[in-house]
Amino acid sequence: MPKTQAALIRFCRGFVLLIVFSFLFNSTASEAQGQSNPELLTYEELVQLYEQPIPPEPLQRKLTALLNTPFVSNAASQRGVKPIKPQSPVLGPFLRVAFWNIERGLQYDAVAGALGGARDYTAMLQRTKLAHSSSTRAAAAKEAAFLSQADVIVLNEVDWGMKRTDYRNVIADLASALRLNYAYGVEFVEVDPIALGLEKFEGVKDGDEDLIRDTKVDPAKYKGLHGTAILSRYRLENVQLIPLKFQGHDWYEDEKKSVAPVEKGKRQIAEQVFLEKIYRQVRRGGRMMLQADIVDPELPDGRVTIVATHLEDRTTPKNREKQLEELLERIKSISSPVVLTGDMNTTGEDSTPTSLRREVTKRLGSKSFWIHRGIGYALGVGIIKDVLIGGVKFVRNQSDPTVKHVPIVAPNPAAGFFETLKDFRFSDGGAFDFRGEPGRSIGDSSETLGNSNERGSKGFVTTYEVERKVASIGKFKLDWFFVKPPALKDPDKKDQPHLFAPHFGRTLKPLNYSIEQRISDHSPITVDLPLQEPRIVEPLVRKAKTG
Repeated sequence: MPKTQAALIRFCRGFVLLIVFSFLFNSTASEAQGQSNPELLTYEELVQLYEQPIPPEPLQRKLTALLNTPFVSNAASQRGVKPIKPQSPVLGPFLRVAFWNIERGLQYDAVAGALGGARDYTAMLQRTKLAHSSSTRAAAAKEAAFLSQADVIVLNEVDWGMKRTDYRNVIADLASALRLNYAYGVEFVEVDPIALGLEKFEGVKDGDEDLIRDTKVDPAKYKGLHGTAILSRYRLENVQLIPLKFQGHDWYEDEKKSVAPVEKGKRQIAEQVFLEKIYRQVRRGGRMMLQADIVDPELPDGRVTIVATHLEDRTTPKNREKQLEELLERIKSISSPVVLTGDMNTTGEDSTPTSLRREVTKRLGSKSFWIHRGIGYALGVGIIKDVLIGGVKFVRNQSDPTVKHVPIVAPNPAAGFFETLKDFRFSDGGAFDFRGEPGRSIGDSSETLGNSNERGSKGFVTTYEVERKVASIGKFKLDWFFVKPPALKDPDKKDQPHLFAPHFGRTLKPLNYSIEQRISDHSPITVDLPLQEPRIVEPLVRKAKTG
């Protein structure tokens, strides 16, 4: 064999080996970092998903993968980030878990600042000049410092590639800024004509061209994703994205028809073309659960399972119970401690009330659009711009949906949801902790779920409020923590162990209300879970509560 030919063969072999080695190295590095990335959809494919009820098989496979495969990054752990594991005289070392429905991430800078701690949040307030009084700033900074101690943060309503949130990958940006691992599960692929920038607004008087211009999107940046996420200083393992089989509302078929049957009679002002299009949201996908394990020798049993969900709002309380039952069946066999959290939409209604102004902002994302166009007034509905969409009942269970259902006399459609949770038993006999104990709750509460969720003088401290409310009407407790400690068998008995049991559940309202129009329509909540059996000493408890 000629020398030149032999040399060429050796070069080719070496080149092939280099390619193989490079592939194996990159694959191993990717696995070590814990990344899994389903393929994103192109803009043209997203348009197809709107136009074709039954998409072509290759596109359907991509959509199915996207709705069943979580995005996971453990890059923070790879860089050496460790859990804080804060300590207190009362609890000793503990895990703080936070939950927040961030309303798409419309106020991204404020969300990032709030999660980053007092220094970051104070700097954000000063930079944007969005703060209220100095006392409000001080309270908000204190709560931001508190929130920054959370080693696990669950977020609902997280955008990726939506114009309304500046095409951000909200969760990846937050994870990078805060040096956290993350898991992200796609709940909906947004294919509404307004979101896609295809809406022509036929029938809307005065300003069709301006509307079309203001809603135009960049096809290269548009990804159309909306979902739930888990941020963590612990490495995330065994991450699963599980769509719920039972939905209660079809966000594609029903919304494409513009008004779903359950919404008829609730959209009185939807005779106006613009408003009808604003309330409509055509989406692919549905409600789901995102599940991940955190692993550490100091955790009870060495492992804790985080379960994040966002239950349907445009359905009945009975249908939400069905979603809950399905979720519980899926996690029943978990033997480790469990933290279940999310926006459960426990209003006792079949839609969450809001304000017209906020709905426009949520859909279009542009604050200047509302200010400069004044669309509500242009359509002759300025007088009702803060009308409540959906029913708001003057009933006792508005801030406490756990109260007993008494037919006719004192009905509570949401009561069955909490009875289901309280009666549920895991395969190992474990139960969710419903205890309320004066020494272990912020408000010295002995009422149901007082340890895990902050209670007020009447009911719970609410987490969601409409913009225009009458006294306490229009306030709701929608966001929850439900915790399965390792040794709890009866959710009512208070003399059982408190290792990893919920303590001092809080609602961080001053933080959420520290900027104009609020950071989100939901306030964040936290709960502390001791990694050792705590010794409650009353004076120390008092100090902890005031601190």
